[in-house]
Amino acid sequence: MSIPGVMQARAMMDRRELTSSELVERCLARIGERNGELNAFVQVFGDEAREDARASDERVAAGAARGVLEGIPVALKDNIATVRGRTTCASRHLEQYRSPFDAAVVEKLKASGAIIIGKTNLDEFAMGGSGEHSAFGPTRNPFDATRVPGGSSSGSAAAVGAGMVPAALGSDTGGSIRQPAGWCGIAGCKPTYGRVSRFGLVAYASSLDQIGTMAPRAADAAAVLGVISGHDPRDSTSGPWDGGEIAAAAGSLAGVRIGIPVQAADGNSQGVSKAMAAAEDVLTAAGAKCEHVELPHAGAAIAAYYIIATAEASSNLARFDGVRYGRRAELRPGEGLMELFCRSRSEGLGAEVQKRIMLGTHVLSSGYYDAYYLTALKARRLIREDYEACFARGISAIMMPTSPGPAFVLGAKSDPLSLYLEDVYTVGVNLAGLPAVAVGCGRETMDERELPVGIQFIGPMRSESRLFGLAGAVERPAVAG
Repeated sequence: MSIPGVMQARAMMDRRELTSSELVERCLARIGERNGELNAFVQVFGDEAREDARASDERVAAGAARGVLEGIPVALKDNIATVRGRTTCASRHLEQYRSPFDAAVVEKLKASGAIIIGKTNLDEFAMGGSGEHSAFGPTRNPFDATRVPGGSSSGSAAAVGAGMVPAALGSDTGGSIRQPAGWCGIAGCKPTYGRVSRFGLVAYASSLDQIGTMAPRAADAAAVLGVISGHDPRDSTSGPWDGGEIAAAAGSLAGVRIGIPVQAADGNSQGVSKAMAAAEDVLTAAGAKCEHVELPHAGAAIAAYYIIATAEASSNLARFDGVRYGRRAELRPGEGLMELFCRSRSEGLGAEVQKRIMLGTHVLSSGYYDAYYLTALKARRLIREDYEACFARGISAIMMPTSPGPAFVLGAKSDPLSLYLEDVYTVGVNLAGLPAVAVGCGRETMDERELPVGIQFIGPMRSESRLFGLAGAVERPAVAG
């Protein structure tokens, strides 16, 4: 049986056509059918989810007020701390780590009545854009298991795209929600920086990371974002915004101005170009005005991002030394503390994580700091100003692809540059701290299979409702068989 999205499930429960226990059983059955092939989940909390569902059904039967997500299963990317199970970040270094606390978003999900059904796979420590760099094996695309689902929120995207769960949380540092959402044909939101607390999110790059939502449709992702938003004093970057204003606004698009960057027009696959053209036609027919805009410094985004992100990663991951917690190597005769540090990290951290730590350490080192890191910060400011200039001229949102093409075959992009360039349309949003909503919006036939391609809408800070409405107008969601 198919798994309804959040809004459909909520409506069915309100009409007493579906109970939480029934929905959880459907999800567990679907996970059993597809997870062996896709490797989307690294932990499934079957017994615990059943018990939580029974408790939810009892609350509803007793007349308790329903939370927005009452009785609805949600999956969590496994870099989000939970008391239940382990929080591994898909790394051997944290393979056995158990968090003593729940992340802020988990607290909010539980308070709303959601059922935490499992933890999903990811690129180790969220460092990757394909889903191939997990210590527990790659995640596969639900539309073609020979291809990647995108990353780093690979498991969450595959789980939603394969119809295993109504919704999932991911994290987005440079496109890690939006890029896999596009490749798996679902909706994904990277919120305004500071809208969602990062307390309990294992940090990759603290000035870029944001927890966001993934669901079959834009309205579903909006509902979940409304629950997890809000100020948190435990996160010094948390903004004073709750989720009450968030909805997939379906108001009139008459006169709404949509900017399409000229920098996003070249180098795209045929399917992506067709999806952009189709979305423009839909928006124009609804009364919106689509026009070309300039983002003059977009070409610097990849370089700036991979300097800033790796610099912050090298600092954040310094704590994983095998002494306080995490994997600890066995000391050999004559070895000291330095050998313990080096071997614990070398054995516990994968090649992609080591590569990014080394790069970040290099750009922060004496003699290179000004040339690389400070220059990247200046480029970041210019990229943000490009977006702000568009919005100041009356542009309501900017539309561009999530990736230049559809998902590629596992192992096809072994050199770092070609892999990093898959993020060319997503990293600028994180550098600017802006919200963006991505949706599946077309198909491209590759090797006789139809693969989803995605587009995204980017707006000023706190414009998520408008972006969800635009995305909902053009989305073409699909669940892989």
